[in-house]
Amino acid sequence: MTESEKKLVFVSFCIEEYKTLHGMDGRSVADLFEKYGVTDYLLEHYAILHSFSREAILNDIDHFMNVRSNEA
Repeated sequence: MTESEKKLVFVSFCIEEYKTLHGMDGRSVADLFEKYGVTDYLLEHYAILHSFSREAILNDIDHFMNVRSNEA
């Protein structure tokens, strides 16, 4: 698997786990991630984030979006 493929699998994992945690559908999560730039953040910081636990990744995503929403 190429590095790009690994990153895409990671982003998909994050979307699936986030939707399960928050009881959302995949399209809503993808829209939310796009609105706050989460996908770009996940891709940019893949080297670190993919080594985190599921819980830590999801907490980081929530924190990132909270920061972004307060900046607006």
